[in-house]
Amino acid sequence: MTIDEIKCILENAQTEQLPEIWAQFESDERVGVKKLVQQYKKLHDKFGKEEARLRGMMAFEEMYAARGYARICGVDEAGAGPLAGPVAAAAVILPVGCIIHSIDDSKKLSAKARESLYHKILDVAVAWHIAFVDNDEIDEINILQGRLRAMKLAVQGLSPASDFALVDGTTSPQLGIGAAVMQGGDGRSMSIAAASILAKVARDKVMQDYHESYPQYGFEGHKGYGTAQHMAAIEKYGPTPIHRKTFLRG
Repeated sequence: MTIDEIKCILENAQTEQLPEIWAQFESDERVGVKKLVQQYKKLHDKFGKEEARLRGMMAFEEMYAARGYARICGVDEAGAGPLAGPVAAAAVILPVGCIIHSIDDSKKLSAKARESLYHKILDVAVAWHIAFVDNDEIDEINILQGRLRAMKLAVQGLSPASDFALVDGTTSPQLGIGAAVMQGGDGRSMSIAAASILAKVARDKVMQDYHESYPQYGFEGHKGYGTAQHMAAIEKYGPTPIHRKTFLRG
C-alpha cells in the first residue's frame, strides 16, 4: 500500500476507528508512514482532550438537571470595564446534553471564532435573550448594579422561561428562580460560555455602530476600553453622550 493510500484511509476514518487503523501500520519501516502514524496519534490525543473538556463543561447543567430542573440557563455579561457604551448581558438555555464544539470563555476566542459560535448558539438554543443597560443608567446606579440589572433583564426575556440559572461571577441578581453563581463560569459551563459569547458579540456590534457616529474615538477597535488612543481622543475632543461620566471622573 502506498503512503498516499494509507493517508487517504486515515483521513477518511472515524475518530474512534483511528487506533485500530494506525495499529496496522506501526510496524511499517517507511519514514513517511511513521510520520503519518505519529501525526494521527497526536490529533487523536488532542481530540480526546477537547472532548473531555467539553464534557466537563456540561457537568453543572447535568447536575442541576438531575435535581429536576428542566430549563437551565447560563447568564453572563460583557462590557463592565469600558469607559463608554452599555453593559450587555445574555441568558441562554441549551438543549439537554448539547455540546457546541470549540466553545469557550469569549475572552479566549478570536473575534472570528466568536462570530461563528454566535450563530451556532442561536441555531441550537432552546431560548436566548440579550439585554443592555446604557451608560446613563450605569452612571445613575453604578456598574455593579448595572451588570446585575442587565443579567436580570436577559433572564426575564427568555421564552420559554428558565427555572434555574447558572450565573457567572460572584453575585447573582434577584431572579425569582433558583440560581448558582460560578466564578470563572464562562470557562466552566457550556451555557455560561454561550451567554458570554452572545453578550460580547452583541456589545461589540453596538460599539461598531457607535464608531459610525463618533469615528474620531476609535470605538470600532477598542470597543470603549481605556486604551491610549481612546484616552487621547477624550482629551482632544471631550466625552461623547455615550461615555460613562462616573468612570471618567474616577
